[in-house]
Amino acid sequence: MSRGAVQADTRMFWTTAAAAAVVAPALIAFNLPPSATFLNQVAALIGWSGWLMLLAASLPSRRAAGGADSGALALIAALLLLALAALVAPLWTGLPSTLSLSAVGMVGAAVLAAVIAVGVQRAGQGVEAFAAFCYALLAAGLASAVIGLVQVYFPEFADGNWIAVSTLGDRAVGNLRQPNHLCSLLLWSMIAAVWLAQTRRLPRALAPAVLMLLLAGVVLSASRTGMIGAALLALWGLADRGLERSTRVQLWLAPVAYALLYALITYWAHQHNEVFGGEVQMQKSDISSSRFGIWANTLSLIAAHPWAGVGFGEFNFAWSLNVFPGRPVAFFDHTHNLPLQLAVELGLPLAALVLALLLWALVRAWSLALAGEADDVAMRRAALVMVLMISLHSLLEYPLWYAYFLLPAVFAFGLCLGVRAPAAAAPAPASRINVLVLAALVMMAGGAASLYDFRRVVVIFAPPDNASPLSQRIAEGRRSWFFGHHADYAAATTVEHPSQEMEAFERAPHYLLDTRIMIAWATALDEAGQTDRARHIAQRLREFRNPLSDDFFAACGKPVASGAAPPFQCEPPAKRYDYTDFR
Repeated sequence: MSRGAVQADTRMFWTTAAAAAVVAPALIAFNLPPSATFLNQVAALIGWSGWLMLLAASLPSRRAAGGADSGALALIAALLLLALAALVAPLWTGLPSTLSLSAVGMVGAAVLAAVIAVGVQRAGQGVEAFAAFCYALLAAGLASAVIGLVQVYFPEFADGNWIAVSTLGDRAVGNLRQPNHLCSLLLWSMIAAVWLAQTRRLPRALAPAVLMLLLAGVVLSASRTGMIGAALLALWGLADRGLERSTRVQLWLAPVAYALLYALITYWAHQHNEVFGGEVQMQKSDISSSRFGIWANTLSLIAAHPWAGVGFGEFNFAWSLNVFPGRPVAFFDHTHNLPLQLAVELGLPLAALVLALLLWALVRAWSLALAGEADDVAMRRAALVMVLMISLHSLLEYPLWYAYFLLPAVFAFGLCLGVRAPAAAAPAPASRINVLVLAALVMMAGGAASLYDFRRVVVIFAPPDNASPLSQRIAEGRRSWFFGHHADYAAATTVEHPSQEMEAFERAPHYLLDTRIMIAWATALDEAGQTDRARHIAQRLREFRNPLSDDFFAACGKPVASGAAPPFQCEPPAKRYDYTDFR
C-alpha cells in the first residue's frame, strides 16, 4: 500500500474516532434520572478514550530529543493539582468518596487528553488530528443547529428520545438541553468551519452558508454567551493577519450577522404573535438575575476562609449552610465563575497557583501561535480561539465541569502547546503498547464501569414495572461506587421519620442541598434532639424563599397552644453556626 493510501486510511480512522468522541455526546437526547447529562458525559468519556487511544498508538515509542514547552508543563501541573485536591478532599472535608472519585477520574482524563495532544503535536501530527477534531465539531454543530430549529419552530417533533424537549419553550437548547452549552458548541463549530475552509478542507463556497446556519442556532439559543462569542470571532478576524482576506471579512461581520439574524427572528416572532427568547433575555437588568448575588456571597465566603477555602467540591454545602439573608433563590452548586470557584474551594494560595499556571499556559499558547511551522500556525491560532471561547464562557458559567466540554478544551489547549520535535530526532512510531494506550484503556474502563454503576441508582428514581421494593433498591444504590449519594438522597427524603436515616445525611447534602433534603435534614436533627442545629438549617432554607417549602413553614403563621413550644422551624437558633459544624 502506498504512503498516500496509508495516510488517507489514518485520516479516515481519526475522523471516525473523533466523531465518536465529539458528535455522539452532543446528540444524545435520551436521559435517565437522577442525572440529565450523565449519558452525554459518559459517551464523551468513552468516546474520547477511544480516540486518545488511537492517537497514543501512533506516537513514537520513545521521547524525541528536547524538553517539553513550559506552557504544556504548566497546563498539566495545574490539572494534577486539581486532581490532588479532589483526591485528598474526603480526608479533611465531608466530601463523599463517590464525588471525589468522580472528580479525580474526570480531571485524570483531562490530564491524559493534554499529554496526548502535546505528544501528537510534538510528533508532527497535530494538524491532521485537529482536522479530524474540526470535522467532528462541524458535524456536531450542524446537527445541533438543526435540532435547535426544530425545538423552536417545530416542537411537535421533539419527542425527548431523538430530539430533546426544550423546557424553555422559545429557546433552542440542543440535545445537551442547555442553551448556553448549545451556544458554546455552535461557536466552537464556527471556529472549526473557518479553519477547515481556510485550509481548503471545506469548500470555500459552502463556508458562508454553514456559518450562517450555525450562527442562527446561536441566536435561537438566546444565550448572551453568543453575543460575546460573535465579538470574539470579530476580534480573531482583526488580529489574525494570516487568514485570507475573505475569511477575515466573514469574521468581522459576525456581530453584524448576529444582529441581522436577531432582528429577523424577532420580526418573524412578532408577525406570528410569538415570543422570542432573546428579547426576554435582553430585558433582564444584569448578566443574570442571580449571578451578581452568588458572586457577592462567594466573595464573603472567600473572606471568611481565605487560606484553605471551604474544600474541593464543597461550595454548595458551605454556601447553603452559611447565613446569607439576601441570597439568590436558586440552589447554586457552582459560583458560575471559574476563578471564584477555585478561590472559594481551594483557598487563595492554591487557587492563585493553579490560575497562574493556566495563565502562563495561555501566554505560551499565544506566543507559539505567533510563530512556528508554516502549516501549523493556523491550527494553533484556531485552537487558541477555541480555548479563549470556552474560557469566556467559564467566567459566566461552568462548562468545564462537563466531560463533553472539558476534554475537547484541554485537547485543543494541548495542541496549542505542543512543540514539534526536530525531524532528525523523531523516532519511528511505536510497535508496542505504550503507557498512554494503557491509560486510555483505563479511562475507557472507568467510563464503562460508571455506566454499569449508574443503573444501581436509576432504578430508584425510574423503577421498571417489575422493580423490587424501594428499600431494596436504595440498599443496592448505596453500594454504588460513583453515585451512592443519590441513593442516600432517596433514603433521606422518602422515609416517614428522617432520623431513621441519619447516616444518609453524611453524603447526600454534599452533592446538592435543595428544599427536600434540607427539610428532611432539619426534621431528622429535631427528631434526634438536636433542635438548635435543626433551626439553623430551617432558617437557611427560609432564605431561599422556595415555594416548595411553603408547607413546611405554614405552621409558623398559626397560633401556638398555651404551654406548647412553637415548631422548631419557626424560631431562630440560639447559637450561631458555621457550615463546618455540619460536616
